[in-house]
Amino acid sequence: MNPAVELNLALLLFLPWFLILGALFWVYPRQPRGARRVLFDLVSLGASVGAFLLAIHWAQAIADSRHGHMWQQILATAVGYGVFLAVLGAAFAIRRRVLHSRR
Repeated sequence: MNPAVELNLALLLFLPWFLILGALFWVYPRQPRGARRVLFDLVSLGASVGAFLLAIHWAQAIADSRHGHMWQQILATAVGYGVFLAVLGAAFAIRRRVLHSRR
């Protein structure tokens, strides 16, 4: 397998699911939808994907190769998905507080 593909395999596999979660994050709640909200959403989604990439590369680097080469992918996927959800969940909570404070 191509090393670049192998390093980012978790991203390739999770990309459809991340698009669904990102679309839900973008759409809900529908109002208010100003420039500040759009910027916050873009930064949040970018930070989630960026944190995911950092997490999968870190997890692949620390995975114990004595358990097999597949373990690196399994650990990277599990850690990366948790980090993506944590960042997106934190952004959702922060956005809710910021939007309610502006009303």
